[in-house]
Amino acid sequence: MDLAGSAVAMALLIAGGAFLAIAEISLAASRRLRLRQMADEGEARAGRVLAVQQEPGHFFTVVQIGVNMVAILGGIIGEGAFTPAFSAALSPWLGPDLGGKIGFGLSFALVTMCFVVLADLIPRRVGMAEPERVAVRVIGPMLFLARLLLPLVWLLNGITDLLMRALHLPAERKERITAADILALAEAGAQSGTVADAEQRVIENVFELETRNVESAMTPRERIVFLTLDDDEAYIRSRIAAQPHSTFPVCDGSIDRPVGYVDSADLFQRVLNGEPLSLRGESGRALLRKVLIVPDRLTLAEMLAQFRQAHEDFALIVNEYALVVGVITLNDVMSTVMGSLVVPEDEERIVRRDDGSFLADGITPIAELSHALGVTDWPQAGQYDTLAGFLMVMLRRLPRRTDRVQWEGWRFEVMDVDSHRVDQVMITRSEPAQAPGEGGRT
Repeated sequence: MDLAGSAVAMALLIAGGAFLAIAEISLAASRRLRLRQMADEGEARAGRVLAVQQEPGHFFTVVQIGVNMVAILGGIIGEGAFTPAFSAALSPWLGPDLGGKIGFGLSFALVTMCFVVLADLIPRRVGMAEPERVAVRVIGPMLFLARLLLPLVWLLNGITDLLMRALHLPAERKERITAADILALAEAGAQSGTVADAEQRVIENVFELETRNVESAMTPRERIVFLTLDDDEAYIRSRIAAQPHSTFPVCDGSIDRPVGYVDSADLFQRVLNGEPLSLRGESGRALLRKVLIVPDRLTLAEMLAQFRQAHEDFALIVNEYALVVGVITLNDVMSTVMGSLVVPEDEERIVRRDDGSFLADGITPIAELSHALGVTDWPQAGQYDTLAGFLMVMLRRLPRRTDRVQWEGWRFEVMDVDSHRVDQVMITRSEPAQAPGEGGRT
């Protein structure tokens, strides 16, 4: 075969190798969810790709047979075509023996480079860019090759299956999509601009429902507005006017003795009808509704399940000593998911200032701090849920105004304390890292 014929043969072999490479990588990289979507939209070839992904043995056997055949033939043709040409060009300068050896080396390098770049790297990059679109285009020819080489494929697959079973290696691809996979996709989408930052935050918040407990979203005990059975009508009216809420817990003397709750709509209806607002007697029993009481160790996901099961959107939270520690509503849980999309800026618990520092409420959940500060490793994690709890653990006492704590490059300074409650904390970048042996708090 002359040089021109060898060059044409090499070009055909490279094209064949490129087709096999792009078919292999596109099938391996194709996402099953995207293929199912394409199949639902009417792309019949996507269903064939899914079927091959489920049992890819024959497909990859055909690829390997083709790749090895192309490589062997390419080496034979390349050596026969290019080695004589290189040797003839170098022999006058280096002699027949040395010129022949260097000519063989140059021929080998040229053929290898052509196959690596043109038949492997470029096709694989193309296949990785849009794997599903490429896969549906090559699946037909590849299945035809599989039928053509069926006897050889059966033989090689049989040997391979025996070895796989002997070595206890998995024979099928397991399609398991975890929360981490979804979060990684959302982050990649945000970085590429296809997913808005707020949307990515909502996705992250949804998965945090399984890890955040009700205390991170509740209204704490000291902020609960409640009524008692002995409150007179004048007090009830003034209480509702001063602190209007949609729901009011009703207690028998003490907040730790809840007997139910009343809805503001029911109270307003009575006012409009000129009826008394007494919470005792028959009229009181008609107003009272059974209150949902839940333990303080529930996660927000479990809280949603409780709301759904009880057909309620309001609950009292009690600790292990049966003391009320807070109240939570369905809106509190959903605000946790939606974040800044539904919470006004002046009601956010952690606010970024122009100088890069943060001003945070003591009840800010640790999960929100982690997102804002980029801190994932908190000391003695699990013993507290809020910024105030973190400060108590670090200080080993109740925080006082001007107390400072340093952790992971951040300084937490208590700015205001109201009746032992941490009201505001200034969070700023701390000074350069301390020398080894120094404490993590001040």
